[in-house]
This record gives sequence, structure tokens and C-alpha cells, in this order.
Amino acid sequence: MTTKFNYVLMTPCKNEEKSLPKLAESIINQKITPKLWVIINDNSTDKSTEILSDLEKKYNWIHVITSEGTERDLSFHYAKIVSEGFSLILQISSTKKISFEYMGLIDADMILENNFFEKIIDRFEKNPLLGIASGNAVYYNGDKLVAEKGRENLPIGGLRVWRRDCFVETGGFPISYSADSVSNVLAILRGWDTKKFDDILGIQTRRTSSAEGLWKGYRTKGESDYYRDYHPLYIISKFMKYSFTSPSYIGIAYLQGYINGIIKIRKKIDIPEVRKYYRNKHLEVGRYYAGKLKR
Repeated sequence: MTTKFNYVLMTPCKNEEKSLPKLAESIINQKITPKLWVIINDNSTDKSTEILSDLEKKYNWIHVITSEGTERDLSFHYAKIVSEGFSLILQISSTKKISFEYMGLIDADMILENNFFEKIIDRFEKNPLLGIASGNAVYYNGDKLVAEKGRENLPIGGLRVWRRDCFVETGGFPISYSADSVSNVLAILRGWDTKKFDDILGIQTRRTSSAEGLWKGYRTKGESDYYRDYHPLYIISKFMKYSFTSPSYIGIAYLQGYINGIIKIRKKIDIPEVRKYYRNKHLEVGRYYAGKLKR
């Protein structure tokens, strides 16, 4: 197989004993298997450590690193874990002379279709300007599969792939709230295309932002939107959107998070070009949906 079809993976893991076996099975059974898979065990206290140890013994392309984490944290701690994982990937691949063109981030609560990477790498090969791409996450609501909503030019977090050149050019994985979103912005500002492909699927074993309960997840979203400096008009529109989404209390959780940002965080992202982008995000979103209405 040529280098351009080679890829490496990074997965952060915190107490995922229920999800890990299915994720691992879906990675091992990919039509194109990764050259290297680094899993950061973030001080799990369940049986995740045993499961990961067995995987590492069985497959020489799986490397498990234990990190001294605390409680599950979707803000800076998560970003630091992921950044550490990618740094280790670059270090290990250099030492072992592993060549690759693509870098994937797959969260531990995902189950991938067996041609996930074959399909997504093919999209990269067809578009040399594509810097970041993701599939779309679906989750079970009762017996029904429900797709996560989102715009087609915004790759989602734990189901994404970078072209290596884009990853390096944008400075790697940023340490920030909503680091995946910041990574998208950095790519866009440097002229790369970003895309979410709705026909390339990963089944999420729980709804996005629900690992520690939806209240905490959406409160973190509010803190993140304060930190990235969204315009107050956009904050109000998101609060209204979430308030009319089931369960409706997530709107209150989101607003509480934003207020927490004002009172407790009291600082904004220190990348001026990214902060400016988010401050004007409501204008870009308005133009996007206006364009869709004209079609």
C-alpha cells in the first residue's frame, strides 16, 4: 500500500469499559488498518485498563499510554490529553520509521463501519485542499438511529481525520475549549477545506456531550462559547435553540455555563485571528443559511 493511504490514530479513554471492545473490534476490522494506534488511558478506574492491556499485547501497532488524569473533563484537560497523544504518535512514528499521510482522532465511544477510513481517505485523495474531514455520528434514541445535526463544512470532534500537512501547518491539536472547533477554524483561515460527510458513519454509544450527563455537557458548551468570544446575539440564538430541543433544560445549562465564563473564567482565547472569527460567527452563519434558502 502506498504511503498516501497510510494513517495513524489517537484515542483518549476515560472509564470506557462498555464501549472499548466494540470500538477496538471496529478498528481492527477496518478494510485499511492503521499503521499505529495510540490510546491514552486517562487514569481509568474501571476495567478499561485490563481491556487496553490485552489489546496492546495482541497487536503490535497498538500503543497504550497511561496518563494521571482526574475526573472526566471536556475542556482543557481533554485537549491536553489529545495533544499529548498526537505528540507521542509523531515521536513513535519517527523512531519506528512509520510513514503516514493522515491522522485520525476517534473517541472511545464510537463504533465505525468497516470501510470508514477507506471511504474518508478516498475523499481526501479526490480533493487536495481537504485538510480536515469527519464522518457523521449517529446514536440510538430508543430503537431509532438519530444523526447528530451540524453543517457540512464543520467536521465533528471525535470522528475526524486530518491531512498530515494541515495538522502540522495549523500547529497540531490546540489547547482550548472546543479544541476540535478551533482546529477547524485554524484550517479554514489557512485556506484548507473542511468537511463533514454524512454518508460516512460512526455509531456513538451515547449522545454528544452526555458522558457526564447532558447538564454538565451543555454547561461546558456555554463556558466554551464565552471563552471563544461568540457575539451575545449568537449566544441568545443558541440558548433559544437548545431551549426548544429535548430535553429543554439543556438551554438553561448552556446559559449557566456562559454566565460561569463571565464570572469565573474571565479570559478569552489568546489567538487573535481565531477570536475574531468566532466574534463574527453569527454573520457567517446568517450568510450560510441565507444561501441555502436561495437554492
